Amino acid sequence: MSIPRCLLIWLAFCALSRAALLQVNIATEFNGEPMAFNSLRHKTASGQTISVSRLDFLMSEIALQKADGTWLSLTNWQAFISPINGRDTFTLRGLPDGLYTSLRFQVGLPKELNHSDPAPYAAGHPLNPTVNGLHWNWQGGYVFMALEGSWKNADGPLNGFSYHLATDPMLMTVELPLALDLKGDQALKLTMDAGRLIGATKLGEDTLTTHSRTGDELATQLRQNTERAFAISLSDKAITLEAPLQAHREVIIAKTAKLVPFTFPASFPRPSLPGDNPLNVEGIELGRRLFAEKRLSINNTQACSTCHTADHAFTDSRKVSVGAEGHHGRRNAMPLFNLAWKQSYFWDGRARTLRDQVLQPIQDEIEMHETMPQVVAKLSRGEGSYAPLFAAAFGSTEITADRIARALEQFLLTQLSHDSRFDRVMKNEAQFTPEEQRGFDLFHSEYDPRRGIYGADCFHCHGGPLFQNVAFANNGLDATFKDAGKGEITNLDSDRGKFAVPSLRNVALTAPYMHDGRFATLEEVVEHYNHGVQRSDTLDPNLAKHPTGGLQLSKVDQQALVAFLKTLTEEKR
Repeated sequence: MSIPRCLLIWLAFCALSRAALLQVNIATEFNGEPMAFNSLRHKTASGQTISVSRLDFLMSEIALQKADGTWLSLTNWQAFISPINGRDTFTLRGLPDGLYTSLRFQVGLPKELNHSDPAPYAAGHPLNPTVNGLHWNWQGGYVFMALEGSWKNADGPLNGFSYHLATDPMLMTVELPLALDLKGDQALKLTMDAGRLIGATKLGEDTLTTHSRTGDELATQLRQNTERAFAISLSDKAITLEAPLQAHREVIIAKTAKLVPFTFPASFPRPSLPGDNPLNVEGIELGRRLFAEKRLSINNTQACSTCHTADHAFTDSRKVSVGAEGHHGRRNAMPLFNLAWKQSYFWDGRARTLRDQVLQPIQDEIEMHETMPQVVAKLSRGEGSYAPLFAAAFGSTEITADRIARALEQFLLTQLSHDSRFDRVMKNEAQFTPEEQRGFDLFHSEYDPRRGIYGADCFHCHGGPLFQNVAFANNGLDATFKDAGKGEITNLDSDRGKFAVPSLRNVALTAPYMHDGRFATLEEVVEHYNHGVQRSDTLDPNLAKHPTGGLQLSKVDQQALVAFLKTLTEEKR
């Protein structure tokens, strides 16, 4: 006898209704107390005072054990956890109701996944290098866990530590007992105790850093500690599902506009592009003209291109730019390329999107000092009217601040840098000189005297094909801060002296250097990192872990670093 179609539908509905959702909320602790990130207040088992500024890790291969002993495994599942950045929750969906007795997962990635090409992952995927900042660039593979911070003895100076657990043998498996009677949606609390992770490790000259090289006893001990650092219990937090992606603002594009694909190298991670502002020939051309339009300034004397010149990789050759009315700014003009991979803009990160960023200099009283209504009026007048160009790009002659921002956004998103001699070397189309190769090796090697490694440690902040990261860092320019950088925006002491980490692509063209343009040459920059770093409470741990005397690179090695950096210059400009 056949089952009626309506009954089949009902049975399917019942089956679906029994699929539960399990939200896992991750709490970070230090020896049983809630973690206070960027606060020198936690005591290690060896009695040292410690501050944690980074605790990031990748999870994979999650599974739940049923009461009958079998395991329910979620296939192709990964998560990136970064509690200090608010990434402390993940959700397991489609779980059948029932009793579960264990939770198992891996910290890290299985071998095949670890060594897969990271470039194809979607913009928001946990394994996209721009999302997690944990891919080990040219050396291949991911850092499974990054624990960084500062520490001090009772009567000693402030120092840094940097623990990066990586490589296939360091894959960690965590299995925890569980008493979960899943009946509908529920939440669990997964606690990660960084105090247990550090354990009895006494921070000192021989234990400030690890990159998990073969035979590294410190890395092995940290791996074992990590597997014992987790605990699980029912969560007292209400279930809060991820908010659905907000609908994009209205897409505005002329029916006759010709769409342009966003083309970038296969080695670059996938960026997140604005879905409501598709690139098109007419919009990009409008943005190009607006970028060079002096009517955007109060006295019609200054354009965006005045302070961001193509010959200098869209930077200014002066320490600080001079505004339309002669006022000097206080920060060096940042380069404008590969902007699709950034998550915030300006040295202090105050603009969350490129579209927000482009309008701020126009209205800034020190820079172009114009109002947007006045800009709109000037662009609409007489023979110099932009109305036809706006119609070609957006479908009507209406000129608005939003459309100006969209056009500038389109133009700037198409400014890419990926065709340097370095890139040709990576594609086996050219070769480094011996000096450049030495510089490459120094750039991508850590400074770890404990293991006889004396690299320059540049890759921690300027790694991967973009030679940048999305974090903010204090790179030791000053012990006290005239400019608090990101701290001015967040009002957090832990952000004082931190600035955006710019790309090193085209770095030979972007002098002078640093947020205030204090260094005139690349040689001065290298000399700063060699032994000019100033210590302060927010100094990046990957610099603070170095001895007070600095890296002490020889003159020959310093020259080799500069020679390598010059290979990053775009050759087709």
